[in-house]
Amino acid sequence: MRIDLLEDTWEKEVPHDQFAYLRANAPVHWHDVPGDTGFWAVTRHQDVRAVSRDAQTWSTELGTTFIRTQTPEFIAIAALTLLNMDPPKQSRYRRLVSAGFTPKMIAQLAGTVRRRAERIADRVVERDGEVEFVEEVAQHLPLEMICELIGVPESDHHLIFDWSNRMVGFQDPDFRTTPEDGEIASAEIFAYCDALVDERRARPRDDILTALVQAEVDGDRLTREEIDSFFVILCVAGNETTRNLIAHAMSALIAHPGAYRELRANLDDEALWRGATEEFLRWGSSIHNFRRTATRDTSLRGVPIAAGEKVVTFYASANRDEEVFADPHTFDIRRTPNDHLTFGGGGPHFCLGANLARLQIMCMIRELLRRFPSAEHTAPVQRMRSDFINGVKRMPVRFATS
Repeated sequence: MRIDLLEDTWEKEVPHDQFAYLRANAPVHWHDVPGDTGFWAVTRHQDVRAVSRDAQTWSTELGTTFIRTQTPEFIAIAALTLLNMDPPKQSRYRRLVSAGFTPKMIAQLAGTVRRRAERIADRVVERDGEVEFVEEVAQHLPLEMICELIGVPESDHHLIFDWSNRMVGFQDPDFRTTPEDGEIASAEIFAYCDALVDERRARPRDDILTALVQAEVDGDRLTREEIDSFFVILCVAGNETTRNLIAHAMSALIAHPGAYRELRANLDDEALWRGATEEFLRWGSSIHNFRRTATRDTSLRGVPIAAGEKVVTFYASANRDEEVFADPHTFDIRRTPNDHLTFGGGGPHFCLGANLARLQIMCMIRELLRRFPSAEHTAPVQRMRSDFINGVKRMPVRFATS
């Protein structure tokens, strides 16, 4: 079988057939990249988890989390972000920023998330159920929540949306206008955050940005550059990934009307909805992969890997691993256990905002099902051209109003 896990493949579909072949025949597979150095594709659940938890052997800081080889200048900038740090620097940073993501803080947001989801769903009713789902539904809740958490005024929400699209959509011509555009967007968002940080120092508020400005552990505090870089991660990870997870969840229910009807008939069954949300996450992984760089000569499943070589862990493959999931290609809202790796395989880079994402997905999908007995696609789903983000660009949907 021809194996191609680069951006053109993902624009068409998630390559589950390729992943099934690799899991069975070459779970640690060398993948060439035209015009660049290749990488080892890691596709088994057990191996993805093992690599994720061993930051001493598998570094994100050495070469970033992106498959393509980056310039030294880009790597230096990326190393300021939590995503591209290794312990112990990453551990210190994560300990400080986690002040904004305690279970207590997330629990306090439940009412706000629910009210915003209700308003978005009501607007779909006003449109007689016919919407471009990404633009009119999926993008709004995560964008509004991240902006509220940070304290971005509503008049500037569109700026956050534009910057995050340009930063992660660098492989898709619909988002990137020039080769330097992603870096320009990053610089613009850093400058915007700088102004907000100055404002929070002068006038603290009850938001995550103030918590970051004031965060202190054993006398240690975040620098301005560290706050700026975390602001970027919040805008991208908190907006892009959850938006796509909401779109994938709705698309899965459209493709499985029995599950749609079952959830609609049990809107108050919290256990069922929590389980269904985990299946949404397993089914529609928001990030295709994370790249690491080997820090020393080592091996994985007996395959020798040299220091400096790229190793790429594929979450969509791990989430369909036959060794872990019974009947993995079946969408099952009552699946238990459901040990998916959509938020990472554990270890230092497990997603800080996992519970906030779960809350938003559950609330948004539930409010739509509360209002509409069924839904259908009215045109093919258009996917993002990216070997990093499992993005949905356009998804026209018609919700039945009766």
